[in-house]
Amino acid sequence: MIVFCRERLAETTRLRRWGKLSRDAFRGSSQVWKSFSNLRSLVHSTGVPPAQNTVNYAPKKFIFSFKSTHWTGNIELMHLLVSRGIFAVVLLTLLCGCRPPRDAGDHGSATTKSELHFAVIPKGESHIFWQSVRSGAQQAGEDLGVRVTFKGPSKESDRSEQISVFQSFLNSGVDGICLAPLDADALVRPVEEAGRAGVPVVIFDSGLNTDSGDFVSYVATDNFRGGQMAADAMASSLGADGGKVICLRYHQGSESTHQREEGFLDGIAKYPQIEVISSDQYGGTTTESAVDKSQSLLNRFGTDVDGVFTTCEPNAEGMLRAIRDRDLAGKVKLIAFDSSDSLREALAAGDVSAIVLQDPVRMGYLAIETLAAAIRGESVESFVDTGLFVATPDNLTDETIARLLNPSRE
Repeated sequence: MIVFCRERLAETTRLRRWGKLSRDAFRGSSQVWKSFSNLRSLVHSTGVPPAQNTVNYAPKKFIFSFKSTHWTGNIELMHLLVSRGIFAVVLLTLLCGCRPPRDAGDHGSATTKSELHFAVIPKGESHIFWQSVRSGAQQAGEDLGVRVTFKGPSKESDRSEQISVFQSFLNSGVDGICLAPLDADALVRPVEEAGRAGVPVVIFDSGLNTDSGDFVSYVATDNFRGGQMAADAMASSLGADGGKVICLRYHQGSESTHQREEGFLDGIAKYPQIEVISSDQYGGTTTESAVDKSQSLLNRFGTDVDGVFTTCEPNAEGMLRAIRDRDLAGKVKLIAFDSSDSLREALAAGDVSAIVLQDPVRMGYLAIETLAAAIRGESVESFVDTGLFVATPDNLTDETIARLLNPSRE
């Protein structure tokens, strides 16, 4: 048992080093395991399997639960508990949380369909991108034997509702959460709370402004690079003469689209023949709001606009509608980010010059796969890149491009 406790202490240290345990949780849990290892007389009287046979998430969950009760690891307190028979109950609780040794025929799967339940919380559910993420997550759940529940806020601008959804899942006792934060700051506290409760979180699609130790992994597109690719596509569409362009932003607080916007501005700076005439306007979270903002920008700049970069599906839809209303389709080069049925058709018609494509199905799949791997105790990457592609009228029939232009939504 002494070996077991010391091994658990070593694993706690490894978890902190890998970024899977917050600083406060590490301090609290290490105190607990040190206290256990010092109770030699009690420990020697138990028959606990070696630690290497019990490396799974159940003991890690127990580590977090001690942090939440503010156990300080005081040795005198431990002796008092032992003398009154209370510590034996606590120790039995620990042992019950440890999984028995795996059979020789078990090739690494530590879960069954009835054991794990993951929540996937997107920024919203109405856009095709999120429907495709759901498809990938559900497929991963089927492949890995994990129950997946997908639920997001009704509006991508509703921070409070996303926090409420997160808290509801956390209180319901799910084994893990995959979260696409619609605000990089507002969702920090809920994620930290999940860490204290021992519920691992994978962040996907959009980042969070917090220490990476507060979540297991970040599964996403390299959005800054995606913005740079959009800048290259704009330059190619405008040709050697260049022109004046607009960068229509999405929504304040969205980390993923902010990175795309900054990547675009960084990339376009390499082309002195291209001038950015507007980059401080936000199209909003719906197509309707994007139409209004797009019309306002076109009214303001008129025929001076040669190109527009939109950072997400609803903004591209809104700008496309505004451009068509003014009979500017094909004349104003529109570079979109993410696909939809109408954007795919507009690309084929030449009304959209290029679309930067993510792989939302793969993103949803890898988010679930990464979370399951972390719970099994496997080492996972701090950042999992889900890939980027650029679709143009010339390559839209390529197998990969065609698949990403029309991703699964089932």
